[in-house]
Amino acid sequence: MGLLHNLKVRLSPAKDKASGLAQQHGGKISHGLDKAAQVVDEKTKGRYSDRIRTGTGKAKDAMDRLAHKGDAGSGGGTVPPDTPTPPYS
Repeated sequence: MGLLHNLKVRLSPAKDKASGLAQQHGGKISHGLDKAAQVVDEKTKGRYSDRIRTGTGKAKDAMDRLAHKGDAGSGGGTVPPDTPTPPYS
């Protein structure tokens, strides 16, 4: 087998564990992302607010996809967002 196949096989347990942790602690992860985004936005004095919001949204979407990948009833559809990202002021 090829190198990439061997890597996938060896990393599969880590991916499964990360998926389980994302399912268990999704709210805490989301809160941590929001808090980190707020701190970075304050440190940059709002110069990169739109980019910070975009990055935070993408991180949350990736976390949601990882958390819901193991769901049997997901059907491969998109996952609706939990709550909109609050504006940073």
